[in-house]
Amino acid sequence: MNTQKTNNESSPSGGVGGGLVIIDYGAGNVKSVQFALERLGYEAVCTNDAEVIRAADKVIFPGVGEAQSAMIEIKKFGLDKVIPNLKQPVLGICLGMQLMCRFSEENNTDCLNIFPIDVLKFDEQLKVPQIGWNVINHLEGDLFDGVKNDSYVYYVHSYYVPVNENAIALTDYGVQYAGAIHKDNFYACQFHPEKSSDIGEQILKNFIDLS
Repeated sequence: MNTQKTNNESSPSGGVGGGLVIIDYGAGNVKSVQFALERLGYEAVCTNDAEVIRAADKVIFPGVGEAQSAMIEIKKFGLDKVIPNLKQPVLGICLGMQLMCRFSEENNTDCLNIFPIDVLKFDEQLKVPQIGWNVINHLEGDLFDGVKNDSYVYYVHSYYVPVNENAIALTDYGVQYAGAIHKDNFYACQFHPEKSSDIGEQILKNFIDLS
């Protein structure tokens, strides 16, 4: 299984290794991420098989829904032990980003503790969930190559990761928070690149091109 163009062009990772894998633990946006990659010309396998995930060249960890229920499913497949120990580039999306943190205020959920950060609930005075387009700025790192500050991306969430030392993009919604974070081989974005038009496509391409 190679990370490869669906038209059989060579893989961006050189055609060697375990390809591009999307972690499938029942999250609702798994297929939408797969379809977004297909639109870009890349094949990806959706799986909860630990060995397939470990062997991948790149791993995407998506998610929508509620943190506690998601963690129950992740533990059911033993992925709470697998995900934090992955060595290849990993991209968390939306709830996937929150689950990569230490703790979520959503039903007081202990998460994967890849990032030592607590996920907070938006103030009740704000309209939640935040649904729709918002800008990202203070962009840092390879994930945002070719992406300009104040580019619009698509959000759907009621909880947020506060600004922290791992933040590589910021967004404002009544409070400034981390739109994306990075630590070692782990990357994550609160927004949905698969729903963020050309900007989201560029970010997904940048992730696939990471060495």
